[in-house]
Amino acid sequence: MLFGVSAYLMWGLFPLYWPLLKPIGALEILAHRVVWSLGVLLLLLLATRRLGWLRGTPRAKLAWLTLAAVLVSFNWLLYIWAVNAGHVVETSLGYFINPLISVLLGVTFLHERLRPGQWLALGGALVAVLVLSVDYGRPPWIALGLAPSFALYGLVKKRAGVGAVESLSFETGVLVLPALLYLLVLESRGEGSFGHVPLGRELLLVGAGVMTALPLVCFGAAANRVPLSTLGVLQYVAPTLQFLCGVFIFHEQMSSLRWAGFGLIWASLAVFALEGLWAQRRAALITRPSTTPSSP
Repeated sequence: MLFGVSAYLMWGLFPLYWPLLKPIGALEILAHRVVWSLGVLLLLLLATRRLGWLRGTPRAKLAWLTLAAVLVSFNWLLYIWAVNAGHVVETSLGYFINPLISVLLGVTFLHERLRPGQWLALGGALVAVLVLSVDYGRPPWIALGLAPSFALYGLVKKRAGVGAVESLSFETGVLVLPALLYLLVLESRGEGSFGHVPLGRELLLVGAGVMTALPLVCFGAAANRVPLSTLGVLQYVAPTLQFLCGVFIFHEQMSSLRWAGFGLIWASLAVFALEGLWAQRRAALITRPSTTPSSP
């Protein structure tokens, strides 16, 4: 449980990290994040003697992981840009919506059937997005970019079926060459930041790799020890913290209509979580072997 809480606390406090790197641009931050993440992940694989995992891995799995790399790079870039542009509350909305989008993808691609409670939760989320669109004067594009990209990322990773550290190592490996090329181009133009900004900011750029890998390791440790239903509840810790950061630390505006929209999201998620717990309990009761003594 401690590993799980730690992972979601770190993810939830990400909005406090990226603004420390201003005025470095989001794309340059992303490039550094990819490069330093790969370094940290390779050290983890070396320490756990799993560097040889790639040998014998089917090409189909590697193709899925390549697609995952594209999706996660888009998600990371959008998130970093949005946080540094002052849209922390809207990023939290994306991760509140994410579990519901994952369910919808399960219906679309895995032919799963939704229960009435899940349909109710999805309907409530749709109404909430419409309410927030009225308030923003536009659809909440940041949230609607973050939620599907991360949900699709989860779906692709599920299809790949590779361990968390191994898969992210491959994903960052796919991205590292474009990232390095971009950093070299910036340096050749005299626009690069590394080596030209205060030491503290350079350490923060390197730390982006640790900030990427550490919560992932904690999450992996929790996933092997904590029931899935518990992790399902814990996943709301991160967007809740992001929302609180946006409102109380960055003082983003929250109109009455915006509060109403988020209220609908939270109500939908409550229905979604409670319905899921009830369904799991009911399934456990059905599959539990009878303890009634048999007749002689």
